[in-house]
Amino acid sequence: MNHPGFPPHGPEAAGALKERIACGLERSRRRVHALTTCDEEELLAQHSPLMSPLVWDLAHVGSQEELWLVRDVGGLDPLRPEIDSLYDAFEHSRSARPSLPLLDPADSRAYIGEVRAKALDILDRVPLEGSPLLEAGFAFGMIIQHEQQHAETMLATHQLRAGEPVLHAQPLDPAVLGTRGANLPREVHVPAGPFTMGSSVEPWALDNERPAHEVHVPGYWIDTVPVSNAEFAGFVADGGYDREEWWSPVGWAHRQRTGLGAPGFWRREGGQWWRRRFGVEEAVPDDEPVQHVSYWEAEAYARWAGRRLPTEAEWEKAARWDPGTGRSRRFPWGDEEPTARHANLGGTAMRPAPVGSYPDGASPLGVRQLIGDVWEWTSSDFLPYPGFRAFPYREYSEVFFGSEQKVLRGGSWATDAAACRATFRNWDYPIRRQIFTGFRTARDAAAEGR
Repeated sequence: MNHPGFPPHGPEAAGALKERIACGLERSRRRVHALTTCDEEELLAQHSPLMSPLVWDLAHVGSQEELWLVRDVGGLDPLRPEIDSLYDAFEHSRSARPSLPLLDPADSRAYIGEVRAKALDILDRVPLEGSPLLEAGFAFGMIIQHEQQHAETMLATHQLRAGEPVLHAQPLDPAVLGTRGANLPREVHVPAGPFTMGSSVEPWALDNERPAHEVHVPGYWIDTVPVSNAEFAGFVADGGYDREEWWSPVGWAHRQRTGLGAPGFWRREGGQWWRRRFGVEEAVPDDEPVQHVSYWEAEAYARWAGRRLPTEAEWEKAARWDPGTGRSRRFPWGDEEPTARHANLGGTAMRPAPVGSYPDGASPLGVRQLIGDVWEWTSSDFLPYPGFRAFPYREYSEVFFGSEQKVLRGGSWATDAAACRATFRNWDYPIRRQIFTGFRTARDAAAEGR
């Protein structure tokens, strides 16, 4: 099966695919450079023990590119073998990375530039077929996704830094947002039945998205849009953080230990909620999806609202299943690549769009904003699909499987389209709040509505 943007086989198609890859590599590198143009002191500093110094991420994307494209695909000798361990994410925790003898910003830029030049030469000469790493340019696609994921990580670091703003947002285009949520139904019914979950044909799908398999899902209702700041403020105002009955035992213990009382970066002043967003202090907008909430906070809100978080399968069925054809789409709106009409992606807005935006991005059942804006917590643990096979290495997914990690879906405003699709699975610890996370709620079809 050929998806839009992935041409069929043949000499002309191979050239088009290589052009697509070259553009993807250039776009990801341009974004990384834009996020590391601040002063050297800012790049070397650790702005939070939760995150690496920005200079570590800068060289790390080059290190991974060298390992997979220059050494493995290209078969060339190592450029800087002595730094391999410094940029191995498994060898050194984020909190320990500032003490390492890291490359300085100038050396980091020179290194990743040298790696990129060799990677482009390799792209020119290797056939994108044959081995699993080369088929449809998978190794190159993996590196593009990896670099874009680190760009989103860099944005999380920027959000945690103190001081004056160094990044500046581009406004969302009102013309593509459409009529917002005032007249939308509160929830959408998804009927019981099977659907195809995951993918066996998406060329750059990662191992945890594979293989496609049929899942039977009981009927349920799911929110048309993500939970908004105003809705979550109602939970806070009702004493939601102080009422144990809304929290799971583990979630309540975490809330007691940390003293959580509002979403990350919120503060109360003069009868108004305020937030800090990339160095800017502003009133919390009522109509945006809430973000910077942990799984435990999302779970407590859902219970307070008489609902629950959707399972991963429920989220994906709402996003992909077409009741008219019975097939699973690549994206809620169809198989074509995301555009500015469909979703808030790419990081330039530096904020979610108002709830109810992007009617052109709605699923066949009418669920909106499933792609972009905020990563959405699901109630599911991060586990392998039936028939899972680790590829191209165990450390990408397999070592993270288990009950300690919860699945997030859909991408955020900070996610690039290359690293986001309706089958894409993100995962993190349920305590995480520095990432751009929100949620929507669900209920069983047999349960009473709210």
